[in-house]
Amino acid sequence: MAWRNIWRNKTRSIVIMLSIAIGLFSGIAILALYAGMMNSRVRTVIDVEVGHLQIHHPEFKKDYKPEYTIHDGLKMLKSLTSMPEVKLAVPRSIATGMLSTPGGSSGVQINGIIPAQEYLVSKLRDKIIAGNIFSPAKRNQIIIGKKLADKLKLNIGSKLVLTFTDSSDEIVSGAFRVSAIYQSNNAPLDEVNVYITMKEINSMLKIGDEFHEIVLILKQDDYMDTFQSRLSKRFINSKIETWREISPETNLLVKTTDQYSYIIMVIVMLALAFGIINTMLMAILERTKEIGMMLALGTNRIRIFFLVLLETFMLTFVGTPVGILSSWAIISYFNKKGLDLSGMGNEMMNSFGFDSMIYPEFPVDKILNVFLIVFLTALFSCLFPALKALSLQPVEALRR
Repeated sequence: MAWRNIWRNKTRSIVIMLSIAIGLFSGIAILALYAGMMNSRVRTVIDVEVGHLQIHHPEFKKDYKPEYTIHDGLKMLKSLTSMPEVKLAVPRSIATGMLSTPGGSSGVQINGIIPAQEYLVSKLRDKIIAGNIFSPAKRNQIIIGKKLADKLKLNIGSKLVLTFTDSSDEIVSGAFRVSAIYQSNNAPLDEVNVYITMKEINSMLKIGDEFHEIVLILKQDDYMDTFQSRLSKRFINSKIETWREISPETNLLVKTTDQYSYIIMVIVMLALAFGIINTMLMAILERTKEIGMMLALGTNRIRIFFLVLLETFMLTFVGTPVGILSSWAIISYFNKKGLDLSGMGNEMMNSFGFDSMIYPEFPVDKILNVFLIVFLTALFSCLFPALKALSLQPVEALRR
């Protein structure tokens, strides 16, 4: 009876089913887009910015003092490289100081790198948009970010001076020439990070073959937490952090985005619920005499309630597979081809650390939650029409 009642007014029922399908498609699309953006951001943090893990002297990141190098760094680096979980282990020497030009100055983090290894761990070579990578035949080369270059009006070949303190707390300076300009998906980092060779910065810092940081890229993401625990027990004189600790804003963004996407989906389904309520209420008013007759013949009011409930659920769940399948098909397409959001502005996306090319991911792990939202929507939508039907008195209903 409930199924036949739905098709008494085919146009109205089909419109509601399509509305539910479109609303569900929109909600799942939002979940997929956010999932793609967050996965892209996490992969950028791991594969390009900080790695899975970083190792420092326990006191180094408090003040970035040059004397706080990693204890037995070379021995530790050799040990880490031989571990089966480790894909890459790359050292860096780090100093904070001032970059000065005739046109201005800016505070920067100076990263002393071994070029061949750094190109693998941070993809620095791939980020270069102008100039050339470090040449072994040249000295005092520096690679700077595009945002910093624009800020200080620097070009390839421009001269600049780096000033910082060495391990003896003495101020040292060095003149460098811009050999390349890079651009990543994180403009704020581009503005403060510059790269020179480890040999040159170690000589200026007077730290010999020592270094301040080891970046670890693991063979699988799942190794990270257990591997951190193992390393912390083995290298007790060093501080070992995961990307979540190094980039807490990214970790917070991932967690809160899931919550916000669910809130948006609930709002979309709540708006659809009022459309369902309107449809069911009209159906009840059109069948007032019929319901009155059923009550007069002794039909239990609980059965009337379940009749309205079943009609509402049928209206809702007939549109659900259409919405899920259509969203799966379209999301799968863009997952392979990518969704170009450069129209929103590359600079705007990069200012928040996101790539303009997003690959949405169908939220398989959230489908049960989606069904729960749909179920609650249907339940909420049936309550008012059902109560309206139950409030009818047989005699009054038959007179209408």
